[in-house]
Amino acid sequence: MLVEVLIGVAVAVVAAWALLIVALLVARPKGVSLVDGLRLLPDLLRLLRGLAAERSLPWTVRARVWLALAWVINPLDLVPEFLPVIGLVDEIIVVTVLLRSVIRRAGPEVLQRHWPGTPQGLAVLSRLCGLPATTESSR
Repeated sequence: MLVEVLIGVAVAVVAAWALLIVALLVARPKGVSLVDGLRLLPDLLRLLRGLAAERSLPWTVRARVWLALAWVINPLDLVPEFLPVIGLVDEIIVVTVLLRSVIRRAGPEVLQRHWPGTPQGLAVLSRLCGLPATTESSR
């Protein structure tokens, strides 16, 4: 049972990474390379860890981070995992909506304070979440 959960989490993380790469190719600002896209998921995971611990955020925002994690590791799915390609659709959609909500509600200042990656990666994430562009000078 634990092995299945770990495999499910690993597959969901890889699928989310692939989705972020596709989004990067579509929405990336000028001068952002594919390497920055590859670094986006690890930076995003560290960001979420920081947001989950940020006491200045309302508990409802922090709870969304934990809800996204719980959704990924939950063995019950709307679409069964054994179906090729579409088996991960429910995880990708639900986690993407929850994470976008968390990032938008946290706001650009909190996002910028907790962002562990490059300014280019932050610009991509801000654009994907519909936040105002951040400036490097305020970092």
